[in-house]
Amino acid sequence: MGTALLLAGPTAAGKSEIALALAEKIGGEIVSVDSMQVYRGLDIGTAKPTPADRARVRHHLVDVVGLTESFDAARFAALATAAIEDIQGRRRVPILCGGTGLYFNALLKGLGNAPPTDPAVRAQLEAKPLEELLRELAEGDPATYERIDRQNPRRVIRALEVIRLTGRPFSGQRADWSASARSLPVVGFGLFRSSECLRARIDARVEAMFKAGLVEETRELLKRGLAENRMAAQALGYRQVIDHLGGKSALEETMGLVKTRTRQFAKRQMTWFKRQMELQWIDLEKPEDWVTRIASQFQS
Repeated sequence: MGTALLLAGPTAAGKSEIALALAEKIGGEIVSVDSMQVYRGLDIGTAKPTPADRARVRHHLVDVVGLTESFDAARFAALATAAIEDIQGRRRVPILCGGTGLYFNALLKGLGNAPPTDPAVRAQLEAKPLEELLRELAEGDPATYERIDRQNPRRVIRALEVIRLTGRPFSGQRADWSASARSLPVVGFGLFRSSECLRARIDARVEAMFKAGLVEETRELLKRGLAENRMAAQALGYRQVIDHLGGKSALEETMGLVKTRTRQFAKRQMTWFKRQMELQWIDLEKPEDWVTRIASQFQS
């Protein structure tokens, strides 16, 4: 099996631009590793590739499901595997590009034998406030508590669900998941910028999203069932705009909150990628032709 190119890093670092240029240079196609770009309709708030970008380079795992459908890491891994095999079968290069660490892990390290969702257990957990869930997780699995995104109720609930269903710490089970990994040779690069530069890029991106119609897009998506999809409704940006439309915050306050939450998210992404993945890190602020350099290192 041929080698895939992997580009990871925090939101707004510039991964997509690099991926597009690399795809044109080395004959590649982009496999999006983004848990929200899979949903049709979530366009502005996910910085989804534009029609022009998708005409320029073929993208996979974008607009895969509707808002009323569920989607998880296991389904991503299956669809991404099929896309990679298709790309390589046509003698093209898969470029895995995104910032969803769980999906990278699912594809490259496997998901092991984690139990499926249990509706009864899930309902019990969802009825509890986040603070109570975090206390239970801290007591039952301190290792997962220290590592998990504690501002993401969905991930906290899933960890507790697995613990309750198996009677074992979630962290210990994750350590065994590598046994199901598929054999996919990859050359991985992590793209980053200074915190000051990333902050400015995030602020500019969020402002551009609101100017492009994020509020109007969210309002239309709510009519199509966004609020009923627990995962999609928690997407960064959409979650805050839903609260705004519900009268919980003014527009300026909402925009500021999205900026803050996005900066916090980017910081967590950097921490996760540095701890969980072996990447060659590239500082995009340095004046260098990074596309040529990455291409040469990938092809050597």
